[in-house]
Amino acid sequence: MLKHFLLFSLYLFTNLINATFGETECPFVTIAGDRRTDKTKLRLVQYNVEWLFIDYYSSMNCPGDGCTWKNVSEAQTHMDYVAKRIQSLNPDIINFCEVEGCDELNMLKDKLDGSYLPYLKKGTDSATGQNVGMLTRIDPLKTLYRTELKYIYPISDSKCGYTGSGGSSGVSKHYITEYEFNGMNIAFISAHLLAIPTDPSRCAQREAQASVLQSVITDFINKGYEIIMLGDFNDYDAEVLDANGNKPISQVLDILKGLKGDFAGKYELYSAAETISQNERYSDWWDSDNNCNTASKNDYSMIDHILVTDKIRKNIINTFIYHGYDEFCGKYDSDHYPVIVDLMF
Repeated sequence: MLKHFLLFSLYLFTNLINATFGETECPFVTIAGDRRTDKTKLRLVQYNVEWLFIDYYSSMNCPGDGCTWKNVSEAQTHMDYVAKRIQSLNPDIINFCEVEGCDELNMLKDKLDGSYLPYLKKGTDSATGQNVGMLTRIDPLKTLYRTELKYIYPISDSKCGYTGSGGSSGVSKHYITEYEFNGMNIAFISAHLLAIPTDPSRCAQREAQASVLQSVITDFINKGYEIIMLGDFNDYDAEVLDANGNKPISQVLDILKGLKGDFAGKYELYSAAETISQNERYSDWWDSDNNCNTASKNDYSMIDHILVTDKIRKNIINTFIYHGYDEFCGKYDSDHYPVIVDLMF
């Protein structure tokens, strides 16, 4: 009884500490809890939830004409749809892209089964106000943090076709934390990289972002950590082609995997999607021709990824992309599909 009381008290304390920082952040880990019913299994989900904004963000006029949801009522309906998908998938850890902040994570948490805690480290994308964060049944070991490193672009061997002036780019939307499973120290790194896979300027900046993350990954590898790197990378995988066979003009995935870049050959990450049938490898719908024809195969691609080291790869028992809803103009579901990895430790 005393143990349960202490755990509940710590649970409340974690919520209180994070709540004092308001909507923007809830990065602090003050409890080491594991609220899974089966602690031998772990379901990990990557989900871009498309403008999960309830609080008004003036820079984007969202909810409003600046984003998908034109008013708070639409935004709340969207959140109900997201909650329904999470309930169906029953994740242990779910990583979100395009979430506004901790207000939204807490609202979402309250629609679920009471086993989740929210964590989010505010990024620097003040233009969109989007962030990456998580709901989890297993509390991380480290308070979420960021790196403010920047990398010069275009990188030396870039094939992006960018001809503009050089610059530098950091990773505006990301967080870093750590877990330990079955004796494995695991670095858990989430990122949402710059959009538009085929734009030369964005491509060059995205390669710089990937180079920053590669340095973070390498530091953990040198300390003996395993890696889970996940998020919306807004790019294609040259090795694990998506349903449309899209090939990247960038080296983003190759850099993150350790195949290219400053630390090429120092480590290797593998795409969890390698075991998914190619015709099922799509995680994003974009109405590229602006005609609302959702039957067009060309509007689907795989830009959301979960990358892991080989030791974690060997613990994967199932991987799939959840396609349990239709995409169409006027929908309330996300324009992305969740990517799911089941592990057994």
